[in-house]
This record gives sequence, C-alpha cells and structure tokens, in this order.
Amino acid sequence: MVTSLPRPGGNLTGFTILVVDLTAKKLELLTELVPGAAAVALLVNPNYPNTERIIQDTQQAAHAKGVRLDVLKAANEAEIDNAFSALVERHAGALLLGSDPFFFSRREQIVALASRQAIPTIYSIREYAAAGGLISYGASVSALFRAAGIYAGRILKGEKPADLPVQQPTTFELVVNLKTAKSLGLTIPPSILAAPMR
Repeated sequence: MVTSLPRPGGNLTGFTILVVDLTAKKLELLTELVPGAAAVALLVNPNYPNTERIIQDTQQAAHAKGVRLDVLKAANEAEIDNAFSALVERHAGALLLGSDPFFFSRREQIVALASRQAIPTIYSIREYAAAGGLISYGASVSALFRAAGIYAGRILKGEKPADLPVQQPTTFELVVNLKTAKSLGLTIPPSILAAPMR
C-alpha cells in the first residue's frame, strides 16, 4: 500500500499494529503459562486477509515448541460457538486467538466461552484481558489511536501524508488478568509477572 514505511509516498500514511508479527511470541507466552499443554488451538477468521500468514507463523512456532497445533476457523457468531465446542473434543490445553477486527467485536462472547470451557487463552490486545480474558500481548490500541489523531491534525494543518512515516509500535503490553488466572487454577510464572514492556 505504501512505497516504504519511512517514506510512504502517494496520499497514504498511518500506523501498523504488528499483530501478525507477534504470533510466535504469543505462543511462547502461552506455552510458558500452560507448560503441560500438549496441544494448542489457534482460532482464526478465514475471511481476514492475514489469516494464512498467522497460521503459518503459528505452525512454525508450535513445531519449534514441540506442541500440536489445531487450527479452528470462525467467521460468524455460530462458528465461534462451534469452535469452542471443538476445543473440548480435540483436548486442546490452550487457545491462541488470531487477530481480527471481527473477533474484537465479539470479544465478550469469546471471553465468556473461554471462561465457560476453562481454556487458557491469549489475545492480541489488552481490551480482551480487561473484559475477563486471561492474558494479552500486543501494542496499545489506545496509544495508536492517539497517535493517529495527532497525524490527522498534522495533515489538516497542511502536511502531506507522503512525508509522514508509517509508524510501528516500539513497546508492547503484556497484560495478565490475575482473577481469571486464579479461576483457571493457573499460577503465573515469575518470568511472566516480571516481564518488562518490550
């Protein structure tokens, strides 16, 4: 969409959230949190443009960790319900939720299902953990929204989008919902609790 991140060219600039690039790190955190999980499930939306890359990155990370990966797909509310039923049948010990705007819009449903099925789940952004999800790792969406507002102001004052670099996050939030961890009977490893923002 742009010529380069530092010099986007054309009439386009913006912010990237790097959710796909963090997939391997999320799987690492999840296996550290649930070390006994021989199988981890990945829930993705087949209609999301980055789904194939998310699947490939997660498969590579799972192979490196020596865990079986089950890929489940859901593109509507009913399919989300079905995917969580399949988690039980497949004996998945944990779930990595693929990044997707549709899933974000259904976060309360997803968090409730994860709680009902008692499945430790890692998400991409803190809003899931705030809604009762176990753990999230990713960029701060609110910080990106603020920065986008600043960019919009600069453009309205006459700067050209082509001259404004596409921004990438430099810090990532690791959020653990300790109440949810307790309800799942999980002890959060000190390495996760002491993890610096990175």
